Amino acid sequence: MANDQTPNPTPPAAAGSRARARHAAGSKRNKAWVIVIGVVVALLVGAGVALAVTSATMKKAAPVVAPDTTTAAVPSVCPLTGAPAPGGTVPSRPALAVKVDNYPAARPQSGLNQADIVFEEPVEGRITRLVAVFQCQSPAQVGDIRSARAPDVPIADLLSHPLLVHAGGISPVLSLLESANLVNVDVFTHGSLVQHPSGRSAPYSTYASPAAVWALYPSANTPPAPVFTYSPAPIGGTPAASLHIPFSSTNDTTWTWEAAKSAWALSYAGLPATVITGDPITTSNVVVMSVGVTYGPWAENDMGGLEVQTQMTGSGPVTVLRNGQQITGTWSRPSLSAPMTLTSATGAAIALQPGQSWVEVVPSNVAVTIAP
Repeated sequence: MANDQTPNPTPPAAAGSRARARHAAGSKRNKAWVIVIGVVVALLVGAGVALAVTSATMKKAAPVVAPDTTTAAVPSVCPLTGAPAPGGTVPSRPALAVKVDNYPAARPQSGLNQADIVFEEPVEGRITRLVAVFQCQSPAQVGDIRSARAPDVPIADLLSHPLLVHAGGISPVLSLLESANLVNVDVFTHGSLVQHPSGRSAPYSTYASPAAVWALYPSANTPPAPVFTYSPAPIGGTPAASLHIPFSSTNDTTWTWEAAKSAWALSYAGLPATVITGDPITTSNVVVMSVGVTYGPWAENDMGGLEVQTQMTGSGPVTVLRNGQQITGTWSRPSLSAPMTLTSATGAAIALQPGQSWVEVVPSNVAVTIAP
């Protein structure tokens, strides 16, 4: 037995001790892994919660962008003059056209120098009356105010549904106004508008304040569309010193260029025209439209003067005076509801000098002369 090479077996007690030790070590390793996994899971869960919380916080903290409710900036250029608006903002109101007498006994008138545009129109007896148009400015008084005429309708149609202020008229003309593209403001039916300044006697004593007229129509708050185009410098003009329109002996109209004032000055039969303050009547532009006219079918007065009808659609010759120059061409207007265009002989648009304009509506049988 002494030659037996088999090792001695491990005693049972020692074997059990080692087994328990291995089991304890394994348990510790398992617990360590459980702890590690638990930590990892906790970190992942924590990270997820943190991300969720952060995301929610960011969503809550993110600024709320309100929808853009701003409107386009109010234009700063007066639509009827092309010049900067007084105070920098175009008033939210329509054009206001006032019928103003132009008979010698009615002069000097009030408010004309603050009009955006003044139309001189032919009426019965070869005399003229004025349509003074206000939008950007508002003088204290305008007048004297006289009755409406048929030529007022095609003029008003250029002004984007204006308020037309007048002192009555014959029944056929009043019917025309009721169906025209305008607001009919008869001072005879709006007595609160009428002013009677001292020193004036009937029938040349009826005046009104544009501000009071606009106040009667608070919902009318849309400025008109431009009637003309404008540019600082003339294109294709030739020198002009004066322009003469012999409507009649009582309305013998002349415009003369005054370079020192950079303006055209008005005179009647050689006498300078002024407003009631004594200031001369001047303008930046004179637009001379040659138009066809007919007479009737109504008598305008008890002396047999027939109502003048002006043909202000179609086309005809036009001369524009600006900056001491004249530009000749053609006015065109397909219909009363269409805008009017001014085109030079070369086909280019005729642009006016920014500022006030007088439009002379001249019967085609009246000879207009221009001195260079």
